[in-house]
Amino acid sequence: MAKELIIHASPIPASELLFLTVVAIADTVKAANGVVIQKENFKKFSTYLEKIPSMLKALSKEDLHFSESWKNAVDGLNREVKVAKQLVSDCSSKNKIYLLINSRKIVKRLELCTKDISRAISLIPLASLDVSSGLSKQISDLCQKMLDAEYQATETDEEILGKIELAIRDGNADRSYANQLLACIADAIGIFTEHAALKREFIELKSEIENAKSRKDMAEALYLEQVIALLEKADSITSAQEKEKKYIEKRNSLGRQPLEPLQSFYCPISLEIMVDPVETSSGKTFERSAIEKWLGEGKSHCPLTMLPLDTSILRPNKTLRQSIQEWKDRNTIITLSSIKSQLQTNEEREMIQSLVKLQDLCMERELHREWMKMENYFAVLIELLGGKNREIRKRVLLILSLLAKDNEGNQEDIAQADNALESIVHLLARQIEESKLALELLLELSRSHAVRDLIGNVQGSILLLVTMSRNDDTEVTRNAHELLENLSFLDKNVVEMAKANYLKPLLRNLCSGSEDMKITMTEILSEITLTDQNKLSIMKDGALGPLLQLLLNDDMEIKKVAVKALQQLSSLPENGLQMIKEGVAGPLFELLYRHSLQSPALGEEVAVTILHLAISTTHQKADEGQISLIDSEEDIFKFFSLISFAEPEIQIKILRAFQAMCQSPSGFTIRTRLRQISAARVLVNLLELDNQPVRANAVKLLYCLTEDGDSSNFSSHVTEKCIKVLLTFIHMSDDPEETVAAMGTISRLPQDQQITQWLLDSGALQTVLACLTDRHKHASHKRYVTENSAQALCRFTVSTNLECQKRVAQEGIIPVLVQLLISGTPLAKQSAAISLKQLSESSYILSRQIKNQGLFKCCFAGREIGCPAHLGTCTVESSFCIVEAKALEPLVRMLAEPDAGTCEASLDALLTLLNSERPQSGSKVLANANAIAPMIKLLGIPAARLQEKTLMALERIFQVDEIKAKYKSMATMPLVEITQSKDSRFRSLSAKVLGQLGVLDKQSSYF
Repeated sequence: MAKELIIHASPIPASELLFLTVVAIADTVKAANGVVIQKENFKKFSTYLEKIPSMLKALSKEDLHFSESWKNAVDGLNREVKVAKQLVSDCSSKNKIYLLINSRKIVKRLELCTKDISRAISLIPLASLDVSSGLSKQISDLCQKMLDAEYQATETDEEILGKIELAIRDGNADRSYANQLLACIADAIGIFTEHAALKREFIELKSEIENAKSRKDMAEALYLEQVIALLEKADSITSAQEKEKKYIEKRNSLGRQPLEPLQSFYCPISLEIMVDPVETSSGKTFERSAIEKWLGEGKSHCPLTMLPLDTSILRPNKTLRQSIQEWKDRNTIITLSSIKSQLQTNEEREMIQSLVKLQDLCMERELHREWMKMENYFAVLIELLGGKNREIRKRVLLILSLLAKDNEGNQEDIAQADNALESIVHLLARQIEESKLALELLLELSRSHAVRDLIGNVQGSILLLVTMSRNDDTEVTRNAHELLENLSFLDKNVVEMAKANYLKPLLRNLCSGSEDMKITMTEILSEITLTDQNKLSIMKDGALGPLLQLLLNDDMEIKKVAVKALQQLSSLPENGLQMIKEGVAGPLFELLYRHSLQSPALGEEVAVTILHLAISTTHQKADEGQISLIDSEEDIFKFFSLISFAEPEIQIKILRAFQAMCQSPSGFTIRTRLRQISAARVLVNLLELDNQPVRANAVKLLYCLTEDGDSSNFSSHVTEKCIKVLLTFIHMSDDPEETVAAMGTISRLPQDQQITQWLLDSGALQTVLACLTDRHKHASHKRYVTENSAQALCRFTVSTNLECQKRVAQEGIIPVLVQLLISGTPLAKQSAAISLKQLSESSYILSRQIKNQGLFKCCFAGREIGCPAHLGTCTVESSFCIVEAKALEPLVRMLAEPDAGTCEASLDALLTLLNSERPQSGSKVLANANAIAPMIKLLGIPAARLQEKTLMALERIFQVDEIKAKYKSMATMPLVEITQSKDSRFRSLSAKVLGQLGVLDKQSSYF
């Protein structure tokens, strides 16, 4: 770390002053690049600062007279850089939550620093220094850009700040709101959501209150207190024990009698206690809805003072509102405490009245439900379920359902109360109204995985649920089926045995009953919830034959019923394959072609069933039986052509069906046929529609069509709008498969100059960089996103497009490529190596020849040392030098990769250092990087092209005597073995290298 810059009044030589300034700026840039909060803003800020040292150094190269005004200007620049450095330091060290909630202030400070530094630079007396016009313009342009610079808080930060401000303003945020807000904050600042990590951040945030007070910034201190009060409601900040302790302390301090409301709590218009009190221009307070209604009726005077009102002024009376809420909370706590004792009496009428109050409080606020848990109501309520009064039991079931809703902790606590589940299950056998409430409560409790096992183990629970699943009440049937589904994976055998009680007669009537009976059974089969085992068993026992007969019936209503049943059964791949074998696909396609336009609802049902069949062709058993859904070009064309006419929902199903078929054993044929019918043109048109799901599935299918490396057939259909849509998917989609498909399609676009320019103009480079560096989005598909992004980057690094290569370097992508060589997958490494190879091909022409240094420059910057490979001045940004990029070590390691393609890509990149005019320097660099031994080992890999490249490279490398002497013994045997090859070219190349090593005579017959 450079020493802190303190400029004294004592004179400092101009050269030293300039040096200290450059160091200070470099330190600030380095620190700014390490800031994780407002990362993009600080990156932009550092980009401005990075340009200043080179300009100052350029000034130092001129033979200038450094006047007092020059020194004063640099002195001022030092002071402004010091201010900026302090800002960067604050944003690196302070509490992350504090920085987030102050993001707007940070943005303003950053803008101010940028402008102040610009003004300081502009004070340098360029005119009197007589510097070159080019340098003067460069400095002037930078100053103007910095003056115009604007920074913005991220959308995420603004959204979080908006939520905080809304909660503080309205004052009604509950636990759920605080939990969601805290989760958003944790994600935005990159911290774990576990209790310990959040608690630590929270404690640090509290300390900022004292810091604000010490600075006498009372406004910030108050705001921080409000934010802390809001976040304290979250579960991750305050533990359940802490909340309960705080609640008990508060309850014990309140007394036992509720307080009457103050007169000021009542609205003078409605005479009701106010919920949202607002103050008018007359100074009187009213309920907002009441005074708005008053004004809306055309009255423009105060109801109390009769004075004229400014109708635009309605100020929220936050103090009064808070007082009313505190009064309500106090009385609610006292009420909750007293109700519990009332429920333990034998007076049924009083108990029912108390339960009604309790139910109202549950529905009113989530906070009230928390207080009920702290008052240990669960055990009291469960005990009431064993009573004789039906009305009491029903009220208790309703309250318990409210307590269990969307709260896994409450679900588990209720289930673990004494005899809780047994009592609730037994109520399933009561009259319908009561059993319905018990079923709804059990369904709510089953949302917790821990509770499901407990429900399934209650004696008689499964059989009672199966009985209810055949109830005439549709809602009861649906809830029973859903609950059985929740329990089936834990107690599967029992569920299957219970369901068999009605599945067997259903199958019997379906197979051998009258036509009317078959239709009825089919309707039931299409509606009930079935497990995979049920579906498999039904098909095995002969259901497909009768269903196929109904599908062929002339009556459209019967067809619809049959399609719904087939749709449910076909969702299991084994069933789908059987359906294809027995000819179900033909009637389904015919039904889709004839009726999809006239009856979209039926068309969608048929399309879903066909989609299931298509998905089944990707099952491993499809490969064994050589099963495919459609093969001929005519059938594929007919099915695909529906996309142009069908409703969006049917379009989506057809697109998904083709996606599945493209991944099946016959996928190559499907993809070929689709390319032959110019499917790409239709898909590109779909990408330009407004329907997002259609576009998403179109891009996935387009990705499939490019899988075989043939993209030429759709190059003429690609438009600039299409490219923008693909990039939008990558930026906006929450579906990782869409992101993979969009980036994969971009990576496979033809190497067309127009397409490349469209990609650049649409910000594709920045998108690729974001995909390669983003660690959070789509973590499950990160590998595929990275691989496709690395592959897409190869088109931007071709050596025939130097301007494009420069854009890549300016975006800071080269270090990312080097990192991919270290941590990427084999395919990502291969693509990264290809890009580095293409960039490195330009390094020799871009490497700047080293000039003789002047005396002043030697003193100021030291002697410049050239690149050992290119023998000039190289940087990553200016000449794309892979030596400067520290790429040699990972490239050399890649030579040992098991994948031949990866080895070849790394070898190609390394061999760019062997310039045809000066191979010796590159050879020495490779030797110093320990690349020669791994290259020799490549001779033993059975990959012809790789062997040939290695032989040609070694022939050039062994022109250097010391390298030849060092590796002669290691290379001899592999080379001798290649001379035994049947390929005459390989024998000749190997013999040449052996001749260089002195092992073979130059006149050997091998040549």
